[in-house]
Amino acid sequence: MQEEAHVEFDLIRKHEAFFVSRRVKNPNYYHAVKRAIDFTIALALLVILSPLMLLTAAIIYVYSPGPVFFVQERAGAKRESRGKYSCWKRANFKCYKFRTMKVNADPSIHKAYIQALIENDEEQMTALQTAPTRPRKANIDHEILTALQTAPTRPRKLVNDSRIIPPGKLLRKLSLDELPQLFNVLRGEMSLVGPRPAIPYEVEMYKPWHMRRLEALPGITGLQQVTARCTADFDQQVKLDIEYVKNQSLWLDIKIILKTPFAVISAKGAY
Repeated sequence: MQEEAHVEFDLIRKHEAFFVSRRVKNPNYYHAVKRAIDFTIALALLVILSPLMLLTAAIIYVYSPGPVFFVQERAGAKRESRGKYSCWKRANFKCYKFRTMKVNADPSIHKAYIQALIENDEEQMTALQTAPTRPRKANIDHEILTALQTAPTRPRKLVNDSRIIPPGKLLRKLSLDELPQLFNVLRGEMSLVGPRPAIPYEVEMYKPWHMRRLEALPGITGLQQVTARCTADFDQQVKLDIEYVKNQSLWLDIKIILKTPFAVISAKGAY
C-alpha cells in the first residue's frame, strides 16, 4: 500500500469550503464498502430501535414540551477523487439529535467553554463548570480548581449545565440523544465510525493541525469515543481522531463498532 504523502492544495480556514488532498491511502473500494455497511446497519438499527426512539421522544416531550429533535449545523466533509489523490471538501450539514436542553437555550456558555477547552484554560473551564450561567472569567476556589485539575477522570465537557432538561443527562450518558444521527448516516452526511462532528464555531478556533480531523466523514462513534470519551484534553481528542483518519480500514471500523456498546454500557468517561 502506497505510503501517504502530505500534498495540500487549498486549506482555507474560517470559510465554508476547503480542500485537503493527499495520496490515496485507502483504495476506493474501502469507501464504497464502508458506505454500504453504513447504510445497511443504519437502516436496520432505525427499524430495531424505533420503539426506544419513540419512548425517548415521548419522555422529552413530557418533561419539556416542544420539538423533540434538536437540529444543529455541523462541519462535515465530502470525499472527491482527483486522479491519484483524494480530496476532502468542507460540507456543512444539519445534524439531528434528540433535544436534551431547554427550547431556545443560549449557546454562548457552550461557545465560551469550547474556547477554554481548545486553549486548555483550566481556570476558565472550572469557572464555567461552577458558574454555568456566566460565560466569563470568574473567581474560583483554588482548592476546587486543583481537585478538578488532578482528578484522574476530570470531565472535558460542561457537566453543570442549567440548560439541560431533567432526563437530558441520562440520555447523554447512554448516548440515546445520538440515535437520530442514523438519519444523517442514511443521507451520507455521516458514517457510523469517524471523527466527532464539530460545530462550525469550534472549527473557527482550530489550530492549523486540528483541521486534519476533518479529513473523513464525521461519525456517530469513533476511536476517541471508545477510548477517552469526555476525559481527554482537546488536543488528545484531536490526536485520536487524526489517528483514525491516518489508519482507516474496515477492520478498524469493525473493532470500533464492536467496542461501542461496551463503552456506552460502562459509561466510562461519560457525564
